[in-house]
Amino acid sequence: MTVMETLTAKLDDVVRLHDDKTGVWKFVRKDRGPLKSLEIIDNTLRKLGLSKNQIRVYLYLARSGVRKASEVSDAISLHRTETYRTLRDLAKIGLVSSVFEKPFKFVATPFDKSIDILIKAKRLKLELLERKKKDLVDVWFSLPKPRVASEMREVFQVLEGEEQINLKGEEILEETKREIYVFASDSDFARLYHSGFLDKLEKATKKGVNVRLLTNNSPKSCFFAGKLKLDGVRFSPMNGDDLPSFLISDQEQILFSIKTRNGKRDDDTEESGEKISALWTNYESFIKALRALFLELWRTETSLKTTQMPLAGSV
Repeated sequence: MTVMETLTAKLDDVVRLHDDKTGVWKFVRKDRGPLKSLEIIDNTLRKLGLSKNQIRVYLYLARSGVRKASEVSDAISLHRTETYRTLRDLAKIGLVSSVFEKPFKFVATPFDKSIDILIKAKRLKLELLERKKKDLVDVWFSLPKPRVASEMREVFQVLEGEEQINLKGEEILEETKREIYVFASDSDFARLYHSGFLDKLEKATKKGVNVRLLTNNSPKSCFFAGKLKLDGVRFSPMNGDDLPSFLISDQEQILFSIKTRNGKRDDDTEESGEKISALWTNYESFIKALRALFLELWRTETSLKTTQMPLAGSV
């Protein structure tokens, strides 16, 4: 590695090795390929409900085959008591099996089957919560009400991750009674299309909701807009990346994306390792300002009908 590469590389990515022939210490960059893959697997298993130690024990067993508990403990530097407890917990959910030998040995369930088990467990928990929802709501409303005057407050909420943002967007759409205005940048427009949100916008128009969708005039946006059955689609003459994407519902609430500090838009976060972020608020002045901006952009629009649609292969 050059001096500049050494200075700019992260410490975790560099190994210090001694060259016996020259007697000089050298810095060598680690191969991040396998480590990056394990990080992705680790993050996924966390989202599926496994703890840090459960992931460490399972992954070691899954990659090394049949092992005694003491071997697992030594290999991953985990206390023997905690190792036995973790193996027992993994066995309860079907990710580890015991081999009847003396001493006991353990083997991991194949990775693909383990993922199926975790997904099914997650799904069953959600179904159970759905069934208990009515009872929980009834219990909540049966509690004595505090003697506090209810008042509407202007608040905000920061959302991180594409899943949470999509859920909030769908919640807002379900609550919309009169109108919903959406301004989407080039890349966000594609993301909304693939998430199914734009299909739900089409259904909202059938319920009498006034839907207006504004995006920047680009081949990609024109391509996706041409697949929609929406009359209220227009193209702004300005560069959509100059503004954050946002949606306004009934002049009562707004959800808009947040630009990252390093200047990259949130659609680039998958490569940069940063999460997609958005902000929801019912702050009246803020909503009025962005609604006025939306309507001004809407007046200087180019309609879908007058825009030259690109061929499918050009996107």
